[in-house]
Amino acid sequence: MLIWLEVKVGFVGIIDFFINLLKDPRGFIAGWIVALGPVWVYSPLFLIVFVETGVVFFPFLPGDSLLFAVGVFSAEGGGLNLAASLIVFYAAAILGNTSNYWIARFLGHRIIDSGKVKALTPERMAKLDHFFSKYGGLTIVITRFMPFFRTFAPFIAGTGHMNFAKFTLWNTIGGVAWVSLFVLTGYFFGGIPFIQEHFEVIVLGIVAVSVAPAVIAAVKGAISSKKKAKETGIPADEAELEAEKALRQ
Repeated sequence: MLIWLEVKVGFVGIIDFFINLLKDPRGFIAGWIVALGPVWVYSPLFLIVFVETGVVFFPFLPGDSLLFAVGVFSAEGGGLNLAASLIVFYAAAILGNTSNYWIARFLGHRIIDSGKVKALTPERMAKLDHFFSKYGGLTIVITRFMPFFRTFAPFIAGTGHMNFAKFTLWNTIGGVAWVSLFVLTGYFFGGIPFIQEHFEVIVLGIVAVSVAPAVIAAVKGAISSKKKAKETGIPADEAELEAEKALRQ
């Protein structure tokens, strides 16, 4: 019982940490620069991006807003170096996706069948299947800019959608494009007084814009599921189970 409580408290603490990081990445990065110095500060930054892209259980980490905030601190006098920030995040994004791919290659179907990754819904899997069918390897690039989907896309690719050489090519292109966009946007525009004064609002705006495609897709999926249920006479929950079975075949 005591162990369970300790685990629960620890998990709640982790969730609180990431919620606070999402709300105030500038404060956390400033604290890390002071506590760890200009070199070791890149360790937690690398780890957060690596885990978001590399571990299918953590699709909710604040990737976009963190990259933007690091770009702001990479400007002159911010405490970070632009070249180092880009290189560290390029490595984290590319290696994270690579890790995700190989986890799926060896354990993908077991993880899906276990049902432990609640965010990996049949609707999201169907959406990614559609992306892979329509765009092929470009899916890895497109989903880089879509929270949740950017964590699941390399996972789905590893379950059999793409060979490793092709995946590595698109993974590198997507990782470089994603990191460059947000870090350089923060670097060039983060010093504007309006952004400095409304930094938290800007960060939340970035999160909202990033999450919007996933929310829209979820709403469309729910509407489509209900519509299909009405047309076929099959309850929505049973329709979802049928979709999940079809995806696993």
